[in-house]
Amino acid sequence: MIEVKDIVKSFDGTVVLDHVSTVLEDGKVNMIIGQSGSGKTVFMKSLIGLHTVDSGEILYDGRSLNSMREKDIRMLHREVGMLFQGSALFDSMSVLENVLFPLEMFDHTMNDAEKRERAKFCLERVNIPERAYDLMPAEISGGMQKRVAIARAISLNPKYLFCDEPNSGLDPKTSLVIDQLIHDITEEYGICTIVNSHDMNSILEIGDKVIFLRLGKLEWEGNRHEIYSSENEALNDFVFASELFKKIKAAGKQE
Repeated sequence: MIEVKDIVKSFDGTVVLDHVSTVLEDGKVNMIIGQSGSGKTVFMKSLIGLHTVDSGEILYDGRSLNSMREKDIRMLHREVGMLFQGSALFDSMSVLENVLFPLEMFDHTMNDAEKRERAKFCLERVNIPERAYDLMPAEISGGMQKRVAIARAISLNPKYLFCDEPNSGLDPKTSLVIDQLIHDITEEYGICTIVNSHDMNSILEIGDKVIFLRLGKLEWEGNRHEIYSSENEALNDFVFASELFKKIKAAGKQE
C-alpha cells in the first residue's frame, strides 16, 4: 500500500500538484487519469521518487519516502517494477536476456541457473512461447514486446508495479490482452499496481481504483463501476467525451 498525504509539488512557482491525498491499494489496479497538464505524470514521478515533493508525505507500507536516505531509496526500488511507455526493451539483448537483466543487476541470492529459471517462469506467465526466447525485440510484435516488458517488470517479484501508458501504440484487441494480463498479475501476486493512462477502455475495464486529477487537484476517486453513476461534470466530460462512451455511460446506468 502507498499512502499519499497532502503532497504539493511546484516548478518555478507554478503549482502542479495541489495538496493531493489518496491511498493506493494492494492487489488492485490503481489508475491515474486526467487531461494533459493535469499533473498525473508529475504525480507518478513523485511517487517513484524522481521528483521531491515540496510538502506532504508519501508512505510505502508505512515507510516515509521523504525521509529515506539514498541507500534506503535504492533498496525500495528493488521492490518496484516498471513498465515503460513503448516497452523500452534493450535492442541488443534477446527476449530472455531482457528479462534476466534486472535479476543479474539486483538479485544476489540466486545462482545463474536459478535466475534463468525465474526469467523463464516470468515469460511463461505472460504467455511468451519458448521459441521466442532467443529472438531480438525487433523480431517480435509490439504486443509481444509489451508482454516481455511485463515479464521483466515482475522478474524481481515486486510489491509495487508502475505502468506508464501500457497500451500506447497497441491495437484495441492487443490492448485488452495487456489490460487483462496486468489485472490478473496484480490480483495473483497482491501487487500495488499504479497505471498512468488515458485509455478509456482500460479505465472502464480494469480500474479497481480510479484517481482523476484536474489542474493538479484530486477531483474525484472511486472505482470503474462508480464512474457510471458519478455526477462530477469534469470527470464525465473527460471519460465520456465521445458519443460512443456517452452511450456506454447511459447503458451502465441502466444495469
